[in-house]
Amino acid sequence: MSRIGKKPIIIPNNVKINVVDRDLSVEGPKGKLELKLHPFINIQTKDSNIIVSCDSESKSAGSIHGMSRTLISNMIKGVMEGFTKELEIVGVGFRAQVQANILNLKLGFSHDVKFPIPEDIKISCPKQNQIVITGIDKIKVGEVAAGIRRIFPPEPYKGKGIRYVGEYVRKKLGKVVAK
Repeated sequence: MSRIGKKPIIIPNNVKINVVDRDLSVEGPKGKLELKLHPFINIQTKDSNIIVSCDSESKSAGSIHGMSRTLISNMIKGVMEGFTKELEIVGVGFRAQVQANILNLKLGFSHDVKFPIPEDIKISCPKQNQIVITGIDKIKVGEVAAGIRRIFPPEPYKGKGIRYVGEYVRKKLGKVVAK
């Protein structure tokens, strides 16, 4: 059994949980999320707690047990508070701007890079070199942030590129030291 999977999940007062067959839906003040459960996983609601249990005792079933519990917990947190990822752009003349449903990035290429914003995600640029991504689905927020970062990842010589806020980029020395 998974140690994480054994822990009960506390359901806040303003969150509604509905389980039909293998489909779980969580609805809260920020929105609604759905999840298709694995055949090994069972869910019981007691008082204001969710208890996730697993039918099988194999190692892979234990990992699915823990992952399912974490996904459900993240769904509840998402519909209550939401998730945020912040990116920063480092480089002279590099900047970002939101125009309707498109994130327009100027990154020193011969053209502007246009990144379409998915429906469930909100992107804002409080500063020209800062991107804030928010949403209720933790997986989608992370995928969008990784997709934007993948356009121009930080390079190791000057440190230019798109990086997560607080990310440390280890810089390499150039030709000068290589002699």
